[in-house]
Amino acid sequence: MKRLLLLIALFGIVSCGSDTVDVTVVPREEAEEETTPPDTTPVPEAGVSDFDDGVMRGLSPFGIATDMKTGWNLGNSLDAEGPDETFWGNPATTKEMIDEVAKRGFKTLRVPVTWRFHQGPAPDYTVEKEWMDRVEEVVNYARANDMYVIVNVHHDDPWIIPTYDNGDEVKDRLSKLWTQIAGRFRNYSDYVIFETLNEPRYENTPEEWTGGTAEGRDMVNQYHQVSLDAIRATGGNNSTRQIMIATYAASTLPVAMDALIVPNDDENTMISLHSYFPFPFTLGGTDTTWGSDDDKAELEAEMDRIKAKFTDNGKAVVLGEWSSGNQNNVEDRLRHTEFYAQKAAERGFASVWWDNGNSDISNDGLAIFDRRTLTWPFGNIADIIIAANE
Repeated sequence: MKRLLLLIALFGIVSCGSDTVDVTVVPREEAEEETTPPDTTPVPEAGVSDFDDGVMRGLSPFGIATDMKTGWNLGNSLDAEGPDETFWGNPATTKEMIDEVAKRGFKTLRVPVTWRFHQGPAPDYTVEKEWMDRVEEVVNYARANDMYVIVNVHHDDPWIIPTYDNGDEVKDRLSKLWTQIAGRFRNYSDYVIFETLNEPRYENTPEEWTGGTAEGRDMVNQYHQVSLDAIRATGGNNSTRQIMIATYAASTLPVAMDALIVPNDDENTMISLHSYFPFPFTLGGTDTTWGSDDDKAELEAEMDRIKAKFTDNGKAVVLGEWSSGNQNNVEDRLRHTEFYAQKAAERGFASVWWDNGNSDISNDGLAIFDRRTLTWPFGNIADIIIAANE
C-alpha cells in the first residue's frame, strides 16, 4: 500500500475586523521556510504470498512454541556481513534447499538477516527494494512448506550500540527499519514471527558475553521497546503477531535474564535465548567429550534456570540457537543432541539448530546439512532433534 501524502498550502495570515477579513499572500519562499517537512519514513507495500493465507489463529505464545517444535537456522547466508548472501561462502539459498530441510522433518526456519549493507542513510534509512524482495522470497520458500519462519535483525551490531550516547540515533534507525520489515510482512499469517534483535550487545567490550553493564542492559530494553512499538504501529496482522525478545546477548546468565523487560508487557511475545551449553564442548573446541552424569546434571540445571525464570512466569521460550561443532566426535555429539533436545521439549521450549553451512572438522563446523549437494552429512543428528518433539 503506497503512502498517501497530505499537501498543505499556506495562503496567508488571517486578521479579523468588524466586517471584513483581509488575506495577505505569503511569498513562496517564506511559505516553504515555515512549512514542516512531511514525514517521509518509507512504508513498503505489504507482501502477498501464494503460500500464506494470512490467517491469525489466535494461538497463545505457548501454543505457537509448542507447534514450532524444532527448527533449523539458515546461518551465514542472508546474515553475511557483506554485499550479498554468498559473501561468507555459502551458496545462494534456493527453494530446493528449504524443501529438503522441511522434508527431513524440521517445522521452523529461522532466517537471520543483516540489513546494514542494504539500508540507505538518514533520515529515512530506506531498505533496498531488491533486498526486501529477496528476504520475502526466502520466507516464501518456508511458507510453501508450511513452516514457521523467524525473521530478525542479525549482524547489525556495529550500529546498534547499547549506550546512552548512541541511543537516540539507534532508536530512530531501528524504528524505521522495523517499520519497513513489518510493513512488508503485515499481511502474513502467524506462521511468520519477528525477532527484534539477535544477540544485542556492545561488541568488543569486557562485558560483551558476561551479561553487559547496567547501561547496556537498559539500552537493550529500550531498543526492544522502539522495535516492538514500530511493529505494532503497522497494524494488520502485526497487531497480534508473535515477537521474540532477547536478553542481553541472548544470554542465559542470571544477570541478563533478570534485567530483561518485555515491552508494554506485551502478551504476544516470546523470550529468545541462545544456549550453547556447555560452551567448551559446543563451540569452544576445547572439550570433545560429553555424556557423564555430571554433564547431564549441569545441562538439566541450565534448562531448569530458564524454565524457572520465564516459563514458570508465563513467558514462552524459543532457544533460537544451539548446536555443537564437529570435532570428529560424532558419538558424543549424538548423546548431547538427544539429551538437549529432549530436555528442551519437556519444558515446552521451541529449539532451533544453528547451522552455519560448514560441517568441516573445526571449531565452527556446525552444519548438519550440505546446501550444495542437498545431502545430510550428519543426518543422524537431524533425526534425533526431530524425534525429540514427535
